[in-house]
Amino acid sequence: MIGVERVEIIQFDGVNFKYDTEEIPWIIDGVNVTFEKGSFVAVLGKNGSGKSTFARLINALLHPQEGKLFVDGHDTSDPNCLWEIRRKAGMVFQNPDNQIVCTIVEEDVAFGLENIGVESEKIKRRVAEALETVGLTEYKNFMPHTLSGGQKQRVAIAGLLAMRPECIILDEATAMLDPIGRQEMLDVVHKLNREENLTVLLITHHMNEALDADRVIVFDEGKIVIDGVPTEVFSNVEQIREIGLDVPQVVELFYELNKEGINLPLKIKSLDEAVKLLIAKIK
Repeated sequence: MIGVERVEIIQFDGVNFKYDTEEIPWIIDGVNVTFEKGSFVAVLGKNGSGKSTFARLINALLHPQEGKLFVDGHDTSDPNCLWEIRRKAGMVFQNPDNQIVCTIVEEDVAFGLENIGVESEKIKRRVAEALETVGLTEYKNFMPHTLSGGQKQRVAIAGLLAMRPECIILDEATAMLDPIGRQEMLDVVHKLNREENLTVLLITHHMNEALDADRVIVFDEGKIVIDGVPTEVFSNVEQIREIGLDVPQVVELFYELNKEGINLPLKIKSLDEAVKLLIAKIK
């Protein structure tokens, strides 16, 4: 958009990384990529492609062995920047039960703030705001183990929001959820992206989740091999399959119909759009 300043929040500059105990090529191999503040990026790749390592590098759980990585201008290899980096970019992991440390929802959301010595009144205000944002205000006095998987993930997100991050990284955070829980969590994340300008990196195996992103990047053998808007990325069905991935179901349907001689566009973004195109074709 003309007149809108684009600000980079994450910058990979020739980053290489591999685990010391493994005599294999780089897990992250010469990655150069930047992400703008307020963007929603889906990160895809088959198992072992490097996408989870990529996420841990951003959160400074791992450090580049070659190259540089900056989060909002802070060098992730600088131990003096560690707290600021993790405040800027928080992570939600695959298993919600591994992220909850307290016996009451409200206390769990407050946990990080208490650890850094935020004063009591500010904690109460931030916790209330975070719970309201994720739609869990009425559950503030519940025990987390009584919640559904999707609700637990929203508790984890609330704990991050209370810390006021500028970016959240969802590392396969929907993998263990049922379809309802998955949608609950994604609805909250998209709302935060739209209304709070929160930068979101969604690492996922669910191709349908990537359709609503602003941008899709695909990893293969430690490298970013595809980078573009979802409709462009997924229209290259054969290329995606060669990498070992699937395409969203609606794209798969149109691809198969095209093979049968029914000419339909592959650059589609939603089921609703697909239905309209099919109805128009029938008429």
